[in-house]
Amino acid sequence: MTTPLTLQPVKTADACVIWLHGLGADRYDFMPVAETLQAMLLTTRFVLPQAPTRAVTINGGYEMPSWYDILAMSPARAISHEQLETSAQMLLNLIEEQSDSGIDPARIFLAGFSQGGAVVLHTAFLRWQGPLGGVLALSTYAPTFSDQLTLSASQQRTPAYCLHGHYDDVVQNSMGRTAYEYLKALGVTATWQEYPMGHEVLPQEITDIGVWLAQKLR
Repeated sequence: MTTPLTLQPVKTADACVIWLHGLGADRYDFMPVAETLQAMLLTTRFVLPQAPTRAVTINGGYEMPSWYDILAMSPARAISHEQLETSAQMLLNLIEEQSDSGIDPARIFLAGFSQGGAVVLHTAFLRWQGPLGGVLALSTYAPTFSDQLTLSASQQRTPAYCLHGHYDDVVQNSMGRTAYEYLKALGVTATWQEYPMGHEVLPQEITDIGVWLAQKLR
């Protein structure tokens, strides 16, 4: 596994954001975003892991950084659940590492864009059983959420900020909205934010994320 990119804050770290990139990107993809946010959050460490390079079925078997294989796009994503679980375990290990380094898990946040966001949602609400600061779900979906899902009290206390483009043609807006509605129905304090964009990230979105994180880290 490639070593995650770690951005240390100006002051001693007492919080951490672990941020997963999307399909075909790498650990440097969100480095400018992390640097922008770190200028607002002076004690927050950012950890940017790298997905393994593997064949992706929907892209003709072409190898690229991918948290899990996507087998089909419609009507809903068909994915490799085994690879998703492997990526979730990687994320769990990173949470434990940050906790062992002295960061209170209640001040550890999981963030993910697109496919990375799907791993984050799965890990935070199906795998991790301890406290978390919150979840940032950017332009993403929740392939493992279902009507049979129940959450622990600790999972219900993990807030989620769901951000999506109105014109997203890669992960449809409705897929992100469905994940948000599941969280609300399960008792999670979830916030939905929509932007006039496609499958991307806007400066205003980063500003909004910084405000949300700052509020949670008071």
